[in-house]
Amino acid sequence: MRLLGVRVLEETLSWKRRQSGSSLHTESWQSRPCVRTVGRRTTIVGYANDGLVIYFLILRTSQKFANIQHDDRVSVAIGEEPRDLREAKAVFAGAQASEVTDPKQRDHAWRLLVKRHPNLSDFLLPASSEAAMMRAVCRYVSIVDYSKGLGHSDGFTIEDV
Repeated sequence: MRLLGVRVLEETLSWKRRQSGSSLHTESWQSRPCVRTVGRRTTIVGYANDGLVIYFLILRTSQKFANIQHDDRVSVAIGEEPRDLREAKAVFAGAQASEVTDPKQRDHAWRLLVKRHPNLSDFLLPASSEAAMMRAVCRYVSIVDYSKGLGHSDGFTIEDV
C-alpha cells in the first residue's frame, strides 16, 4: 500500500504544481480571542514537496512556530475551488512537523522552495536565527478527486517515509 500511496500522491501533486500555497493547521496551546474555533489555527504557507515530505519556512516569532514546538501534529490542505464541482481535486494530509537543522538539508529545502516559488529567487535563505525551515512528514493522506464521481476520495496511511 505504501508504494501505491506514494505513486498516487505524486500524481496528485503533479496536478497541484500550479498551487503556490497550502493551508497549514496547527493546534494552538494558547487561547486567542480572535480565533473562532478555540485551540485551532489555520494559515496559508508557501510550500515545496519532496515526495511525501512538505517543506515550508516560518518566522521563529510566529504563533505557528510556537504551536508546532508545543504539538508537532499539523494538517495540510492543497486545492482550489473549481469552476465545476465535478472537477474538484484536493489533497489533505495529517503530518508531523519538525525543524530542519542540518545545513545541507536546509539548503536543499530552500532550493525546492525557490524552484516552486520563483519570486523567492532574488532572496537569500533567511538566517536560522530568524526563520525556521520546517519539514512536515505526511502520515495520513486523503486525495479528493470528484472527476471520478462526486464525493470520491482515496485515503491511506504512511508508516515510514
